[in-house]
Amino acid sequence: MNVRTIYPVLASLVLFVSCKEDKNGAPPQQSAPSLKVTQLKKQDVTTYDLYSTSLEGKQNVEIRPKVSGFVQEIYVEEGQQVKKGQLLFKLETESLTQDANAAKAAVNAAQVEVDKLKPLVEKNIISNVQLETAKAQLEQAKSSYQSVTANIGYSRVTSPVNGYIGNIPFKVGTLVSATTTTPLTTVSDISEVRAYFSLNEKELLAIKQRVAKEGRTIDVNRAPEVELIMVNGEPYEHKGKIAMVNNIINSTTGSVTLRADFKNPDLILSSGSTGEIKIPAERKDVFVIPMTATVDLQGNKMVYVLGDDNTVTSKPITIIDQTQENYIVTEGFEEGDTLVIEGVSKLKSGQKIAPITK
Repeated sequence: MNVRTIYPVLASLVLFVSCKEDKNGAPPQQSAPSLKVTQLKKQDVTTYDLYSTSLEGKQNVEIRPKVSGFVQEIYVEEGQQVKKGQLLFKLETESLTQDANAAKAAVNAAQVEVDKLKPLVEKNIISNVQLETAKAQLEQAKSSYQSVTANIGYSRVTSPVNGYIGNIPFKVGTLVSATTTTPLTTVSDISEVRAYFSLNEKELLAIKQRVAKEGRTIDVNRAPEVELIMVNGEPYEHKGKIAMVNNIINSTTGSVTLRADFKNPDLILSSGSTGEIKIPAERKDVFVIPMTATVDLQGNKMVYVLGDDNTVTSKPITIIDQTQENYIVTEGFEEGDTLVIEGVSKLKSGQKIAPITK
C-alpha cells in the first residue's frame, strides 16, 4: 500500500472514532424513548362482583303419600306441566275399603244399641248412665269411620301448586307409605326462580364497610338490580333483585347466604340449574389505572409518574378493585398527575422520556 492510500484510510478511522465519542471521550447518550402518557382525574366507576349460584323454583313441593298403599295409577309424566288440584297418583285402597266397611258396621251397631236403650231409660228401667255410655261409643265409632274414609280420600294424590313434575322414582305396584324417605315426585313452580349464593366473612365485611362510607346499611329494599350469568355464559335477559340477606355467619362454612329473585315468564331458567350472580358496585371519586401502565416489582404493583422535566418516578399503588382492563385506586395520586401507560416494563426511575399525550 502506498502513502497516498494510507492517509485517506487513517482519516476515515479518525472520523469514525470521533463520531463514537464526544469531546470528553464518553459515548453519546441514547435518545429518550417516546411513550404514551395520560393525565389522571377522579371519576365514578361501576365494577361487578361475581358469585356462583344455584337456582330453585319459587316453590319446590315434595309430593308424599299420607297413607300406605301400592301405587295403582300414575297420571302424569316427568317434566309435565300440571295445575293445582290435578290428580297425580292413585294408591290401592282395598284394605282401606275393608277397614271402612268394618268401621261402618261398628257405627251401625252402636246406633242400634243407642236406639234400644232410649226407651228403656224413658221408662226408668235402666239408668241414664248406660245410655250415655252407648252414645259415647257411637261417637267414637263415627270418628273412626270418618278417619278411615279420609284415608281413602288420601289415596288420590293431587298437586298442591301449579308447576312442573320432577323425577318419578316409583312405578306402578310399588308399596309406599307416609314414612317412605323418597317423595313420589316434586312439583316445581318456576314462574319465578330464586338464585342462592354465598359471601364469605371478608366479602360481607367489605360490602358493609363500602355501603357505610356511602351513609347507608345493607338493605334489600335499596339494593341494586343484579344480573344472572347463565350456565352457557350468556346474561339472562331479565334483571333480578336481592330479596334476602342472612346476616348470621355459618360457623361451619364461615359464609352467609343471600338470595336474588328473577322473573321467568318464558321458563328459560330451570330449577337445579347453576350460574353466576353479577352484582354492581358503585365506586365514586376514584382513579382508573390501566393494567398496561403497571409493572410487578417484588410482589407490588408499580406505575411511573411523569415529572415536569419529563423524568419518570416509580410509585406503588394500592388496588381496591379491578375491571377486566383497569385497576381502581382511591389514594396516592393527585388529579392532573401524568401516568406513563406504555413501555413501562423497560423503564427505570429517574429516566427521561419523550411523552406522547393520549
